[in-house]
Amino acid sequence: MSGPCVILVEDEPLVAMMMEDLLVELGCRVAAFGALAPALAWLADQPAPPDGAVLDVNLGGGETVFPLAKALQARGVPFVFATGYGALPENGFSDAPLIHKPVDTGKLRPLIEAFGAAA
Repeated sequence: MSGPCVILVEDEPLVAMMMEDLLVELGCRVAAFGALAPALAWLADQPAPPDGAVLDVNLGGGETVFPLAKALQARGVPFVFATGYGALPENGFSDAPLIHKPVDTGKLRPLIEAFGAAA
């Protein structure tokens, strides 16, 4: 598969499986993680950054995905936040796209296509 490489961070296993399937259907190669630490470790280990990321905001236990978003931003990697909540807390990423769960394929597709265009 030659589509964009996308990192997915989602702590709910069923949602993660559905999101991964959706991303694969959109032509992506997916690196999926359920927690912040392994996602950060994976990113640090990559010789080249991913083409984009889909990031669940709240990862359980009070943990958020914002440290990974900051690391992606520093590498110039576009990302989209996915949340089941109405609005994001103040986080310094007000320009980042936000999609609400359950994710609508029609809203996700153009964001993923932009990842591919940036690749």
